[in-house]
Parts: sequence; structure tokens; C-alpha cells
Amino acid sequence: MRLAFLGSPPAAVPTLTALVSAGHDVALVVSGPDKRRGRGAAKGPTPVKAAAVELGLPVTDRLEDVVGVGVDLGVVVAYGRIIPTAVLDVVPMVNLHFSLLPRWRGAAPVERAILAGDAVTGVCVMDVAEGLDTGDVHARTEVPVDDRVTAAELTAELARVGADLMVDALQGGLDAGRPQPATGVTYAHKITAEDRRLDWMLPAVDVARIVRIGGAWTTFRGERFKVLAAEPVDVDVVPDGPGAIDGTDVACAPGTVLRLSVVQPAGRAAMDATAWVNGARPDGESFGADTSGGDLSGGGPSGQR
Repeated sequence: MRLAFLGSPPAAVPTLTALVSAGHDVALVVSGPDKRRGRGAAKGPTPVKAAAVELGLPVTDRLEDVVGVGVDLGVVVAYGRIIPTAVLDVVPMVNLHFSLLPRWRGAAPVERAILAGDAVTGVCVMDVAEGLDTGDVHARTEVPVDDRVTAAELTAELARVGADLMVDALQGGLDAGRPQPATGVTYAHKITAEDRRLDWMLPAVDVARIVRIGGAWTTFRGERFKVLAAEPVDVDVVPDGPGAIDGTDVACAPGTVLRLSVVQPAGRAAMDATAWVNGARPDGESFGADTSGGDLSGGGPSGQR
């Protein structure tokens, strides 16, 4: 099949390489423009563009170019832009979506599945339509969600499984697709900085889920403090009050404890939580309180209440 491929981040690369390996003619790759990937760094390509160049495929950042290459189908994986109807009228497209639709339509399905405590998620091959992830579904497969998996790890697994699913779905041509159910619809709104803020009033299992989506933070001694890895634990003695610190243990509610593994204090590199405790000696203090004792913990992430 003669295809166009649209995508940008690492999660899209497995599908691109799988399509090429399966013998499809990828006539054009559309990816985001080159940009700086770090402070002071030179501009660099997206992971998909880099993969396309390595595979010897033509690549552009101009979406409108897909109209003139005469493809049978466009394949979209984490492209990150709305595809106009004028393009879809010329080039039909399917999207690899990282959830079991209609659950978690939208920008952050992996993170929202973790925050909600979903035991199972998956991937779908669906038609690109005008609505937000509303197209007919051609194929789907389930993936279990381990209670310790991070969003990065789960995304990588879904990308791997999804690449195989896309190749299988295109084998011999797409079927007619099935409309999504009208019930069970939920929306995976984009994750904000406030979603990543740790609320010590939540049970430890919910606080750990925020840590697992990445970028979790709180405050300590009036400065931002990142928690990179942690897990709920059972202990005999719970520190007094949500956010209270006892070694690497932090009190949550009601009567639950989160044990820190990897942290990043303000202005410092990531470090082992025990090493931080030995240096900072935080026992008796609390996360989420400023120097005057006011509460800075904030509300829980959207979707948690």
C-alpha cells in the first residue's frame, strides 16, 4: 500500500519502521519542524524525522504536501496537529490511538489511564474524523497496566504493540470499521503543571500515580521539589499530618505513607532519596508548606476527584 506517515515523537517511530519492514511504500513522512531540544542546543529533528532520514524516506514539515503525493492512505501516530477536512477529503487517514476508545479520547490517554487507576488500557486503529478521536475503529488490542508502570514505560509498550496492530490492520486492506459506542466516553485532557503537583491529602496510592506520570512536584522549604520515583508502603507508624516527613517516608491521607526513592531538590540533579535525607535532614518538616507554615499543597490533579 502507498502511504503517507504523520508523526513526531519517539512513540511514533516503531509504527513507521514496522510499516517499512512490512513492505509498504511510504511515499512521504510529515513531522514537526526542527527545534532546539535543550538549553543552548542547536536545532535538531524530531525522532520521526531522524528515523525517516535513516530509512531514506522523503520527509517534510508541511502538512499540505501530503495532498500531492498520490497515496492510498495516511497513517497518523502522535502527530500533534489537527488535520483539516480539506486534507482528509483528499487523503483518508487512520490514527493509532493509545487507549481503548471511547475511553480516554484526547491528548493524554496514557497519563489519564494511570491517574484513574485503570487496570487495562490498549491501542486502537481508528479513522481520523472531524470529531476528537471519534472515528470508526478498525482494530484494537488490550494491554494490562501494572501498578508500578510509569507513563514513559507504558507509552513505549503501547507503541510497540500498536506498531504490530497497525501492520496487521493494513494487511490486505482495512475492514469497514466499527462505530464507537455512545456510552463509556471519557476525555484525556492535556496534563498541566497543576496536574503534576502532589496533593498529600490524597491516599498514597493516588499520590504514587501522580509520580508515575512523570514531572511530579511539591514544595520544600519554599522551593519546588521534584519526586521522580516513589511507592506506597505499609508502616507501623505514620508521620503526623499529610506531607509530614520521616526519613524517606511521607504521610498521605488517610493514614497512608509514600516512600520516596528518587528526588530532585531545587537547583540539584536527581538523587537517591536516602542521600537527600542524609544531607537535608528534613525529619519533622513537611512537604507543601512554605517557610511561614502556609499550605502550598494545592488541589489534586484533574480527574482525581
